[in-house]
Amino acid sequence: MFPTFEVVPAVDMQDGQVVQLVGGERGTEKTYGDPVAAAQRWVEAGADTLHLVDLDGAFEGERANADAIDAVLDAVGAGVDVQLGGGIRTADDAISLLDRGVDRVILGTAAVENPDIVAEISRTHPDSVLVSLDAKGGEVVVSGWTEGTGLDPAEAARRYADLGAAGILFTDVDVEGQLAGVRTDPVERLVEAVDIPVIASGGVATVDDVLALEAAGAAAVVVGSALYEGEFTLEAAQRAVDER
Repeated sequence: MFPTFEVVPAVDMQDGQVVQLVGGERGTEKTYGDPVAAAQRWVEAGADTLHLVDLDGAFEGERANADAIDAVLDAVGAGVDVQLGGGIRTADDAISLLDRGVDRVILGTAAVENPDIVAEISRTHPDSVLVSLDAKGGEVVVSGWTEGTGLDPAEAARRYADLGAAGILFTDVDVEGQLAGVRTDPVERLVEAVDIPVIASGGVATVDDVLALEAAGAAAVVVGSALYEGEFTLEAAQRAVDER
């Protein structure tokens, strides 16, 4: 997973449409159309991995964009890695998605409420679980970023690494969707805490932000708003990384 640093486009879905939220808040979304069209656009631009999120599932606790996700999986085929999160609450849910063709499932609320789920899935599907540690005000938040847990991201990351997580997806909710730049300190803390890949998300506004996260030790970066708003292209960002 991510043998070299990768720029990963986000396809966040709400009510069957691609959206981007500001600071993780419902009601702040901007809509960007059909998920299949977005996914195909990023694949044509050179994406090796797609980051899919069922936002309705994240907020409501059960998957709500299954049809759109199935359509994306059918459209992109086996040549592109797909990681999927949002509303996955049980091991059976996760395993069914992995068997359907998802390469990695992203667990947030489920992993906080039942850490052993990470080990349970990893026993039959090694290297398939990303644990999502979304931080707001320095603590891990769950249920669509609405509930604090009191957990320190670095301490939580170590726990999940020991349970067999393939990687940590870290979202800095305080800067998510704002196109105001990234904060590298929290990413560096996580990278120092674990030996598994850390995928960074939140706040990316420029190619320099992408390069800063690579320098902080992230294995990849998920980018949403900046790509959809045309702040830079996927090709330009990946080229800048490759040329360093």
